[in-house]
Amino acid sequence: MTISRETAVGIGLVLILLAIPYAAIELGKPFYVTLATRMAILALAAVGLNLALGLGGLVSFGHAAFFGVGGYAAGILASHGFSGQPLDFGLFSLPGTTMMPAIWVVAVAAGGLLAAAIGAISLRTSGVYFIMITLAFAQMTYYFAISWPAYGGEDGLSITLRNAFPGVNTLVPINFFLICYGLLAAALVLFALTRDSRFGAALQAARQNEVRVATVGIAPYRIRLAAFVISGMVTALAGALYADLNRFVSPSMLSWHMSGELIVLIILGGVGRLAGPVAGAMLFVLFEFLLGGLTERWQFFLGLALLGVVLFARGGLVGLVAGRPRHG
Repeated sequence: MTISRETAVGIGLVLILLAIPYAAIELGKPFYVTLATRMAILALAAVGLNLALGLGGLVSFGHAAFFGVGGYAAGILASHGFSGQPLDFGLFSLPGTTMMPAIWVVAVAAGGLLAAAIGAISLRTSGVYFIMITLAFAQMTYYFAISWPAYGGEDGLSITLRNAFPGVNTLVPINFFLICYGLLAAALVLFALTRDSRFGAALQAARQNEVRVATVGIAPYRIRLAAFVISGMVTALAGALYADLNRFVSPSMLSWHMSGELIVLIILGGVGRLAGPVAGAMLFVLFEFLLGGLTERWQFFLGLALLGVVLFARGGLVGLVAGRPRHG
């Protein structure tokens, strides 16, 4: 059995990401473990967006809404878990929790519900109108967060201690990295299975020719809505992990800048490529860390890299190395 060049490149990138924190520990540079964790979380968020953008051609400029909702789900549940006060919804109340698996379930559910509501309206449009309406919904979520004083408002919400995972000390950086890395690996498997499934084929066909898909009895709207919801759920999970990484939830997680960053990650790595989000996240964090220490205008060099990819490597960094994708 042979594997494609793109698959080999993807496996190599994933293994390099896994090796970074262990090499950092051996070199006595524990801070790099945190950088690798940030790479894994941003890659996970980008995998979520890649499901909608890469497979469905849905250029969403509002995925920060799902990322931020996942973060706030983690922050709110953790704050109530530490205080012991339940979340009061009027007619009923729910206890807070500091257990990551429970928080992930709530974050994924919240992201999915929000994506279903936004997608149900946004997917009735297309092109630039779809881009703008997803941006509008994300900004509405952002302004709701900064006007919510119960959970920090503009100042954000602190998480006293990193949330817990059964049998694991999550305060140890390498342990938390492995949790994030495992979820990223699971998301990459989900993306691969979705891409190669009949659902994925229908989604990609709807991107290429919506009329032909409709003529064979497949409703493009439903296919895209399902993909948009799954995409929002994965991105919300990344948001919950990001909140735990920083032990802080900020309204900036909901801003359009975050949506833009996720799109940049995918374009840098390769739109629709399995390992594109991983390559994009690794490059983005390296630019931010290495050049950010030299100049406040490090985004200028990131912009040059993005321009180079758009002009000379339309398949992103993965496409530049692996060539045209081959499935099967």
